[in-house]
Amino acid sequence: MGKPFRIPQKILLDGATILRAKKFAEAVTGTVDYSDSNQSVKMKIQDDHFISKLGEEAVKKIFEKRGSKVIGPDYTIYDGKKKSWSADLTINNIEVAVKTQKKSAADKYGLSWTFQLSPVRKDPILKNPDAWVCFVECDDGDENFSCKVFPPKKMKALIPVLKEPRLKHLKGKKRVVYASDLIGS
Repeated sequence: MGKPFRIPQKILLDGATILRAKKFAEAVTGTVDYSDSNQSVKMKIQDDHFISKLGEEAVKKIFEKRGSKVIGPDYTIYDGKKKSWSADLTINNIEVAVKTQKKSAADKYGLSWTFQLSPVRKDPILKNPDAWVCFVECDDGDENFSCKVFPPKKMKALIPVLKEPRLKHLKGKKRVVYASDLIGS
């Protein structure tokens, strides 16, 4: 995939990248329906998209600094059924999913990342043990949204540590990887 790293890497994002992610989040919010996850609060949905896109940009920046060719993130706004479940990035011709959690949520609930697994929407990566995932913690208390990018993992290493979410309203709709379970995976 690229020059490997074994410990989390910190990265700062520039203002133009942050603004682009913010504009994307504002534009995409009205085109999604997350009622299957009991999520209808527009500001929460917008913030989730914003933080996710920042995570993608952080992973891209880390791998580009390490000499990799990175395609993405995708800023296309898709309508309804045309929503894409494609990989977030392609790094040296290898598809990589990116999962990001903001630091304020990590401080409250524990550092973790979610995979969609509701009767309506399922993250296809859960069925692909050879797929790659990069986890990111994004510091939403920092105006530069500094990010910590964790080393990429294959899904087959994560499947044994996937758990039900701690929040009751997400049980049966999501699967979660907790950072505390990543040691040795």
